[in-house]
Amino acid sequence: MLKSLYVRDYAIIEELRVEFDAGLTVITGETGAGKSILIGALQAILGERTSPSAIRSGAAKAVIEGMFDQADDPFVASLLQEYAVDPAPVMILRREITPSYSRGFINDSPATLQAMRAVASRLIDLHGQHEHQSLLNVSTHIGLLDDFGRLGEACESYTDHFRSFSALLAERDVLTARQRDMEEKRALHAFQIEEIDRISPREGEEELLENERRVLEHAERLHEASVRLSSALYEGGHSIHDQLVAVRDELRELAEIDPRFVEILGEIDSACIVTAETSSFLKQYGEQAAFDPERLEEIRTRLVDIRGLARKYGGTLEAVLEHRRRIGEARDEAEQFDEALDALADRITTTQERLSEAAVRLSARRKEVAHAIREAVEEECSKLGMVDCRFEVRFSVDEDPEGWILAGDRRTAAHASGMDRVEFYISTNRGEALRPLARVASGGEISRIMLALKTVLARSEAFPILVFDEIDTGISGAVASKVGQSLHALAANHQIVAITHLPQIAVQGDTHFVVEKYVEGDRTKTRIRRLVEDQRAEHLAGLMAGADVTDAALQSAQDLMEASRKGGA
Repeated sequence: MLKSLYVRDYAIIEELRVEFDAGLTVITGETGAGKSILIGALQAILGERTSPSAIRSGAAKAVIEGMFDQADDPFVASLLQEYAVDPAPVMILRREITPSYSRGFINDSPATLQAMRAVASRLIDLHGQHEHQSLLNVSTHIGLLDDFGRLGEACESYTDHFRSFSALLAERDVLTARQRDMEEKRALHAFQIEEIDRISPREGEEELLENERRVLEHAERLHEASVRLSSALYEGGHSIHDQLVAVRDELRELAEIDPRFVEILGEIDSACIVTAETSSFLKQYGEQAAFDPERLEEIRTRLVDIRGLARKYGGTLEAVLEHRRRIGEARDEAEQFDEALDALADRITTTQERLSEAAVRLSARRKEVAHAIREAVEEECSKLGMVDCRFEVRFSVDEDPEGWILAGDRRTAAHASGMDRVEFYISTNRGEALRPLARVASGGEISRIMLALKTVLARSEAFPILVFDEIDTGISGAVASKVGQSLHALAANHQIVAITHLPQIAVQGDTHFVVEKYVEGDRTKTRIRRLVEDQRAEHLAGLMAGADVTDAALQSAQDLMEASRKGGA
């Protein structure tokens, strides 16, 4: 329940705190005293947008804080966890409004307006002064019907299938678009693959060919130099090898005299071996080196082909090979699209069947609920003085040859809420035909119908707190008494806060506050005070008679209070 509301520097409110009780709390006051300001402050902590103009003149910021206890709804707990807010036995919703920004807090943790709205939506239902006009919006009717019938699980099942089917269609659209794109590129890719595969370049081939080309172009010089160097190293009487052997032999003799020559003798031995091996390599190389003009031309042609591919596909052989890999994968992927689309089509068919079943099942449940809500609303309207009221929930569907839902031999459009279009029809006078609720002209009738619906829905909905801002618009007299009795009965299971200007409703309150506007110094201020029993009688008399409270008006107020206590008001 709402334990308290604290408001500071908001509109003409300097500072006030209201402590609320369970049951029915009524708030009265003259027009312009500030009753609607309290509702605006309450809406601020429920996450509604506010304007800097709401800050009291001369103040730096406005602060509104509401305390709620018994806010242990499991869904609220999961919301707090989702928004990283620590739970507490008493939930505090606070709003600070400055000229440049607005901040929200839940249990002293910063919170977005979305978070505040999400949490508050599970605690309180605020029915504003003109909110009964929402009944004139046909789109709200299906939600009211579902709330009454507690069809949340069936609605959630349908929604899951609706989302799954939507996702599959989106996936099919993506695949189809990609397939179409692939088809457009298929001919180009086929040409490029054929062109690259005809040459079939290999990784590192360009470098190998370039080395071989360089050798072939200098074959004669390589042959001549190899033979000449081999001869100089090993052949003839004055070859380098023979000279090294002579040096080695003399060093061997010297080493026998002085061991210090032993190490250098080993170096000369190694030089002799290296010289012999080098000469052998050069001799063999010279014998094999030969100019091959056919092979040279073949290499040059191959290099031209490879470099031609490189110019077209990235500038390097590596880029050519990477391009070939990509378009090859694209070609393979394109060939798999038909198979993927066939598999997706099977999933779409299965999901569509499940969506249709869920939609038809939900529609059938709604039609069962429609009968119950009709009886309940007519009963409540009768209690509120509309004894000849007839209420009906009418259904329609949007037939569509391309619709997602298969209902028997028909295809219908699928909406986010199901296959149904739901609209409330009503007749408030005997002999009149049922008409759409949106065409009911009387504000008093609309208010009573809304109260009847709220009363009926409150039996099934989770809201622990209901706030009515002037639900009594357009009614008076005996009808007002019946509205008051209905609010009082509703307060048996819900905390009700009702702003009213009618004594027949105000007298039903378990707690009665009056909002007053007064001048202090040169400033207009607003205050709220709780009325005790004796004060209530005088205030109710004022509501009846105006500013001049006569003894007769006071006696009427006392009679009204007595009748209320006996349940007859």
